Amino acid sequence: MKRSFILSLVFFYAFGASAQVKLPRLIRDSMILQRDEKIKLWGWAAANEKVAIRFNGKQYKTNADDQGNWSLLLPPTKAGGPYTLEITASNKISLREILFGDVWFCSGQSNMVHQMNIHDITYAKDIAEAAYPRIRQFLIPTLTSLQGPQNDLPAGAWKAAVGEEVRPFSAVAYFFARKLYDKYKVPIGIINASVGGTPIEAWISEEGFKAFPLQKAVIEKNKDTAYLRSLTRRNNPGAARPAPPIDEGMAASPKWYDPSYSPKGWRQINIPGYWEDQGIRDLNGIVWYRREMEIPDCMAGKAARVFLGRIVDADEFYINGKQIGNTTYQYPQRRYDVPAGVLKAGKNIFAVRITNINGKGGFVPDKPYWIFSGSDTVDLKGSWQYKVGVAFQSFSSGVGTGGINAQGQPAALYNAMVAPEINYKIKGFCWYQGEANTGQAKLYENLMTALISDWRSKWAQDTLPFLFVQLPGFMEYNYLPSESNWAALREAQLKSLSITNTGMAVAIDLGEWNDIHPDNKKDVGERLALIAMKKAYNENIIYSGPIYQSSSIEGNRIILQFSNTGSGLTTVNGGPVSSFAIAGADKKFVWAKATIEGDKVIVSNSEITEPKFVRYAWADNPVDPNLYNKEGLPASPFRTDKD
Repeated sequence: MKRSFILSLVFFYAFGASAQVKLPRLIRDSMILQRDEKIKLWGWAAANEKVAIRFNGKQYKTNADDQGNWSLLLPPTKAGGPYTLEITASNKISLREILFGDVWFCSGQSNMVHQMNIHDITYAKDIAEAAYPRIRQFLIPTLTSLQGPQNDLPAGAWKAAVGEEVRPFSAVAYFFARKLYDKYKVPIGIINASVGGTPIEAWISEEGFKAFPLQKAVIEKNKDTAYLRSLTRRNNPGAARPAPPIDEGMAASPKWYDPSYSPKGWRQINIPGYWEDQGIRDLNGIVWYRREMEIPDCMAGKAARVFLGRIVDADEFYINGKQIGNTTYQYPQRRYDVPAGVLKAGKNIFAVRITNINGKGGFVPDKPYWIFSGSDTVDLKGSWQYKVGVAFQSFSSGVGTGGINAQGQPAALYNAMVAPEINYKIKGFCWYQGEANTGQAKLYENLMTALISDWRSKWAQDTLPFLFVQLPGFMEYNYLPSESNWAALREAQLKSLSITNTGMAVAIDLGEWNDIHPDNKKDVGERLALIAMKKAYNENIIYSGPIYQSSSIEGNRIILQFSNTGSGLTTVNGGPVSSFAIAGADKKFVWAKATIEGDKVIVSNSEITEPKFVRYAWADNPVDPNLYNKEGLPASPFRTDKD
């Protein structure tokens, strides 16, 4: 009898726990719901349990199904709030500070990830003055699933763009939302699902790959856990793994960053700059930089900040033997806080330990290099000493890691970071991605179409606005016409404009040659917002720069016509039209003379008597693409020749 009673208690408590009504992570306090649309609320409870919701003075009821799933629809609600919502089953959940407005799903890779905090120098004033309680972001944590779509998220909360809380906001998404809010005074919600370095394939669902048998096969293979375990075993041979190379700087006593260490055999090198450009050939390894820096009395003992530009790849930074900061990969700006008491008047020992895996290592040019406290600044550029700690022999960062990179697998990010939100009604999409797919332009063109169709299908809205950013300029300038993977990828993005209710923010003028993450996120976000005003809010505005439409040949001239010319074509710098190249049938392009005549551009070169093709801004990073409309929006790069 006693045993039976205990079992009954166990059953009672187990059933009671399972009967607790539960909501998805996205539905919680401070959420913004889509105005003027029927809103689906959903969650989980005990099988067949009754669920009641009270909202805006009315009650709505439903029952969970045999598996405990439940959902119901709230009627359309105008913009406003705050509201309270109560869900009652065997337990009661109260949600507060709910607003109705417009919700945008913002996704992509690192340029959508980049937070206001990363750009807090450029946007210090915007952060300090952030006072937008009705702009809120839900940041989706980085997650993957190879097994299939997930129905919920493990973490996340709605945060308002107020004060320091704005720092984790996607910078692009924040400026996008702020411009829309300032225009319409309607709450703006951002669902931010983005992961740096990820290809477009990872964001498309399995169903979205119907026309892609290779990707479908990969998805099926990745579901096989035995296969995944075999990869891990194959790439982790245990004792057979070679020992990591020894860094002399860390093995020494004292270590090379220690102020008591006396440098011997060190050579001179300049900061900024790559070591391959300063007499060191093809070195992958660990290189130490060291310098005695004179710090003035006015900075001694005070807290300070150090800007070390960008470093390829990883770094550890020391002052007077104390580690001040470290970064494990090349892309972030190095901005380190120096605690009070570290700096002293006079001589201070600065040391930087750099690990480079591939390509040119060192300090990226044209970035800030200084230490400052208040208004006092010491320049860190100039001549330092260096010594190689170890040179890698066929070393790879992936050695011994095993398995596969789940973030790069087809559908993996969709399954974990997109699927849990598809019941949540939205106004549209903002997409900033492509860097990870350069070199695959033709495939990307088809995958972009698949992504747009897939996401619209999942949200069950065939014409949801899909706004995206065309890749900006990046890498070294080339002063001769040339081929370009980045230009080809931009062309693939441009072709997506043929899909209904899409819009592209041209960013060719917003890049930086030495940074795949350009600092200007405000103009990107505001250009997206301008497109949203046209595509989602039906404003009668010029929302895009000139887009190539057609060409005709008259003698030795090619006449180009454009859409989105606005109140007229112009050059942004007032000079001659630049960045046009022309070719005959041989496709040997040379620079061309280009002039604006009305809403047309006339292109010619006296040496090309029978021209056939034109290209504009066709380069990784075109030198001076200055064709705009008078509304101040740049023309998209394009070409008239086809592969």
